[in-house]
Amino acid sequence: MKEFFNSIFTSDFVYSVFRVTTPLLFASMGAVISDVAGVPNIALEGLMLIAAFAGMYFSFLTQSAFIGLLMALAAAVLFTGILAFFTLYYKTNIILGGIAINSLASGGTVFFLYLTAHDKGTSVALASKTLPVLRIPVIENIPVLGSILSGHNVLTYLSIFSVVFTYFLLKGTALGYHIRAVGEKKTAAESVGISVVRTQATALLLSGIMCGFGGAFMSMGYVSWFSRDMVSGRGWIALAAEAMGRQTAIGSAAASVLFGIADAFSNVAASMGLPSDLVKTIPYFATLMGLAVFSVKTYKRYKDA
Repeated sequence: MKEFFNSIFTSDFVYSVFRVTTPLLFASMGAVISDVAGVPNIALEGLMLIAAFAGMYFSFLTQSAFIGLLMALAAAVLFTGILAFFTLYYKTNIILGGIAINSLASGGTVFFLYLTAHDKGTSVALASKTLPVLRIPVIENIPVLGSILSGHNVLTYLSIFSVVFTYFLLKGTALGYHIRAVGEKKTAAESVGISVVRTQATALLLSGIMCGFGGAFMSMGYVSWFSRDMVSGRGWIALAAEAMGRQTAIGSAAASVLFGIADAFSNVAASMGLPSDLVKTIPYFATLMGLAVFSVKTYKRYKDA
């Protein structure tokens, strides 16, 4: 137990929290934008997985991490566009559409992984590229603080910016006002000339871009390869974080950090030799506990109202 606590109260542990929270921040911000617009995007998991594969494969083809990132974003936006098209123009149930994309991503990425790498497990046979790590001048030389804040993947810093971007998008821009208006009452928004379909489509595409960044980090930052179902439920955890954050950027980011801490705990426990099957359940158990607390508080609030 002493060894466990000694491993937690270190700068390396805090550094790892930033690292494992990165994809959760991106995905939860995507969930916030789409949910506020009234089109909950439950395809976060599948979109991140598609982006992770696209980023890995195209960085291998071009030997350029930047092009790999662009293609990861493009792939996520493409499939989000398909979801938006069928949901908004053909009135397909968005939940069923999201489930379809998640299922397609899980099986489809394995299929293309086998075609490209001749392996159904990982892409280690493909020499894909990784996105750069940034060293922050001056800060990197500060004891403790430097080892926590400096030396992260570029997408980790961008994930923090995504929280700021989402907050100001929804609170301080015309598009944000339109998104909120459409999500609160479509008929009222239409009465003042706001295009509901265009606004919701834009919100979904922005959600897809966030998922693209999160997926790219998984295969080009978190690790340097793609593996089968490597997103491992992070899209669903991001949805839980967004629900706990009450459709707000700051609240969802705080919940994402809590789940990131749970994930970092599981990594520490694994390094100490605890059973891997048990350790892997820690982030999901934390998610269930968080949702349970959130549900109880919500129920009491409505009961007292």
